[in-house]
Amino acid sequence: MEFIEIVFDSPMYQAELELRNSILRAPLGLALSVEDLKNEELQLHFGIVESDTLLACLVIKPIDQSQVRLRQMAVAKTHQGKGLGSLLVSQTESMLRARGFNEVLLHARQTAIGFYQHLGYSISGELFTEIGIPHINMNKAIFSPARLID
Repeated sequence: MEFIEIVFDSPMYQAELELRNSILRAPLGLALSVEDLKNEELQLHFGIVESDTLLACLVIKPIDQSQVRLRQMAVAKTHQGKGLGSLLVSQTESMLRARGFNEVLLHARQTAIGFYQHLGYSISGELFTEIGIPHINMNKAIFSPARLID
């Protein structure tokens, strides 16, 4: 398995859209919308592949020079519960840290709160409804304490 950065509008990006749609939208009777895909060329796309097959993906939307929003994380049904989501988030955080970002924000589905807490994310705020299901704001500081000494 390999951690990759997915190039916007590439064949792997098309595979990413299919995975995100099948895992995140189809079970809700929805499909990815134009609004979901707005400005995706300005965002970072990461994934885990094996034999050129995309198994997990997520999107990172830069907010400013220090913060990003993690969004649209999906793991193929056949590979859920095997640690790929944790691996993907961990590798992505390392990549973001190397690029100078300090904090990751996200809207977690209520069913995923425990997953993100296990990875060190904290809840901020109250539950709210997004795409018809409960979500909550979460965040994590990813800066390296060693960077504060520089």
